[in-house]
Amino acid sequence: MEQTMRNFFLFLSQNKMLTKLAKHYGLRFGAARFVAGETIDGAVDVVRELNDQGLDVTIDHLGEFVTTEEEAGYMTEHCIQAIRRIHQEKLSSQLSLKLTSMGLDISTELVMKNMEYILKEAKQYNVFITIDMEDYQRCGKTINIFKELKKRYDNVGTVLQAYLYRTEQDIKTLSGYAPNLRLVKGAYKESAAVAFPDKIDVDDSFKNLIKLHLLNGHYTAIATHDDQIIEYTKKLAVIHDIPRDQFEFQMLFGIRPERQKQLRKEGYTMRVYVPYGKDWYGYFMRRLAERPANVAFILKGIVKK
Repeated sequence: MEQTMRNFFLFLSQNKMLTKLAKHYGLRFGAARFVAGETIDGAVDVVRELNDQGLDVTIDHLGEFVTTEEEAGYMTEHCIQAIRRIHQEKLSSQLSLKLTSMGLDISTELVMKNMEYILKEAKQYNVFITIDMEDYQRCGKTINIFKELKKRYDNVGTVLQAYLYRTEQDIKTLSGYAPNLRLVKGAYKESAAVAFPDKIDVDDSFKNLIKLHLLNGHYTAIATHDDQIIEYTKKLAVIHDIPRDQFEFQMLFGIRPERQKQLRKEGYTMRVYVPYGKDWYGYFMRRLAERPANVAFILKGIVKK
């Protein structure tokens, strides 16, 4: 049943018509729990509140289905605006972005031009940029672009997904770049030809990747809400004497906020992924797919309305 619901919400996340309707009707039916408003001003307010609680942040201006150079330029300018606001407001925040929003599906030349613009601006203001990972067909392209950018910029990292068979080799290949990586389980629907279909295998892969990257001596962001993975990381750090400034935990805005504060009180760096923007629908559907239990929360919200 849970897998059926997951597949259903992943299917909905790719529907362009529903995406347009969601933009029109705004953040309703519980989406505001996971998305910090439709504007950068809303995101800034949320980031400031989280910073006041001792939590670090990465913000993401949401965007789906970017198909023209003009749309990519629009998304790029939003990133520039976010970088400047982080600096002006003195926020403890990084920036996350998707290469498709910067023009990946249009041309390599366009996405590289936009990323150079963003990274130069971010370097000026000491803002770190994480390139989010998307579906499998874009994985190799994303990693290749990251490699090129990493040769010229230190303020850039990327994301690797534990449910892909290829990821262990990707970590080994990228080790020479001394990468700052966010490790995640993976949120897209993928074929068993390229991804572990069973949760137990994904969890084992996740643990293996965390250990491999940390023991390689590179900075690691463990993005998970799973207590089993969190405790595994803590024990691994103690056994191998890994300093706490070599890793951090990351969670999504709106999910397990008390656990986030608890980890911070324990002395760990805790970073919250805070998305914002009008193009929230696809992100929202993937969050429901990851945690079908969230559906009950949303339904309660709709009934109250």
